[in-house]
Amino acid sequence: MLKITLYSADKCPHCKSAKAFLKQRKLAFVELNVDRNRRAAKELQRLGARGLPFIVIGQQSLSGFDVKKLERMIASQQR
Repeated sequence: MLKITLYSADKCPHCKSAKAFLKQRKLAFVELNVDRNRRAAKELQRLGARGLPFIVIGQQSLSGFDVKKLERMIASQQR
């Protein structure tokens, strides 16, 4: 089973799109909202994220919401 973490913010439209993408594909994920969770915000900085959403799947990460890149990440983790 994939371990997916989605770092998001309240007013981020791309975060909403990423969340909808994951839900539509029935993929379980943990959402950490950096606006409401200081620990998540600090963790995001530590990870070197360059934007939101920031998605972590296994050892791979993605800044921003790029459907093709995200699909490749998911496929590579499901092997």
